[in-house]
Amino acid sequence: MPSLEPLTGKAKTAIQIPEWAKIVAFDGAVRSGKTVGDLLYWIHYCLHGPQGLLLIGGRTERTVANNLIHPLIEWFGPKSIRYTRATGMCSIFGRECLIVGFNDAQAQTKIQGLTLAGALLDEAAVIPESAFTMLVSRLSIPGARLFLTCNPEGPEHWLKRKWLDRARLWVDKNGVEHHNDFNKALNLYRVTFVLEDNTWLVRHNPQYIEELKRQYTGLWYRRMIESEWVAAEGSVYPMWDPGKHVIDWHDLPQMSRILAVGCDYGTTNASTGIMLGLHANHDQYGRITGHDLYAIDEFRYDSRAGNPRITDGELSRRFRTWLNTPHLPYETALQPEWIFVDPAAASWKVQLAQDGIQNLGDGENNVSYGISKVANLLDTGKLHISSKCKGLIEEFPGYCWDPKASDEGIDKPIKQADHSLDGLRYAIASTETEWQPLLNM
Repeated sequence: MPSLEPLTGKAKTAIQIPEWAKIVAFDGAVRSGKTVGDLLYWIHYCLHGPQGLLLIGGRTERTVANNLIHPLIEWFGPKSIRYTRATGMCSIFGRECLIVGFNDAQAQTKIQGLTLAGALLDEAAVIPESAFTMLVSRLSIPGARLFLTCNPEGPEHWLKRKWLDRARLWVDKNGVEHHNDFNKALNLYRVTFVLEDNTWLVRHNPQYIEELKRQYTGLWYRRMIESEWVAAEGSVYPMWDPGKHVIDWHDLPQMSRILAVGCDYGTTNASTGIMLGLHANHDQYGRITGHDLYAIDEFRYDSRAGNPRITDGELSRRFRTWLNTPHLPYETALQPEWIFVDPAAASWKVQLAQDGIQNLGDGENNVSYGISKVANLLDTGKLHISSKCKGLIEEFPGYCWDPKASDEGIDKPIKQADHSLDGLRYAIASTETEWQPLLNM
């Protein structure tokens, strides 16, 4: 997060909020200044808004802390911004705010019965619609407002279709104002940002803007960089090319780390594990010039392939046996640093823990986000697949977006032949903070 400076450009315009606006929505590209403007106005609202309980929400309490609370602490100091994770409360210049994660279909139950004087909502497009509707209904104190930020999703997404498209005033990504018919509009003020609206980055770090653009490809480039609400259609990984991406297992280079094994779990479907390694590239003088990721090896047990259904205990035994076999064509003492498991596989995770597997964690399961990371790594040639990962190689070509889900504004792949792909997605998305700074992307 950059240091705090006076707002300029669209961020400054955006916080000149009309008095009639009950909902203030900032949508558009990543790192485009949406959150900075929103947070600064939220500080003003905490100090001068109506009295009553305030709420700060997002996909999870962790993302709220990372995206909103920690930047405020960095700007204003821990004496002015006090976050107590145990109680789920944050004090902003003495004003108490309830912190809520809306991460599942039952999320609306967390706020039932509340009476709110205001709310700040991060990543609004990825929370359940029922929770969003409930949140708006809780803003019943006179003068209460909702401030939200989001990145674009599909054009039929409920947030766009039912709310953003009905804004009374919309400032589009080119700075052009659009007014909806008063009788059909909501009291919603919307501003759409593009990456270049972040004037701090434009002035101080234009190279970062170019690096950020290289981190996205295809669908996600249009959404996260060009601020377009576009549909996911056709192949999930159109850039997949086995001639480019598959490497013979015997030719795998030396790994500097084995970051993780990402595991998908199935009872009637396949259970899989994809081992992800990190390799450091060197020039002729031995200097590190960058890093690449490698899907090294694959664990796979498929009851549909003529194998009997087995218990969690037996699956754990087979997985642990696989973990203890050689995974690289040379001797190494490297071991996986993490085992990330399908978050829905609670019983198998418990079994693995009981059997002595350490460093267990839930895999990052934002599907669209994880897919975007895999797609960009493939597109930039930073991800290589070992020939040992046979199931993964077979699944790539047929992995497609669900057209029925796209019609409803949801990014959802067709759920068939995707178990190794899910394992790869867990491994990559869950270790992003480890590899992202190293890949020169």
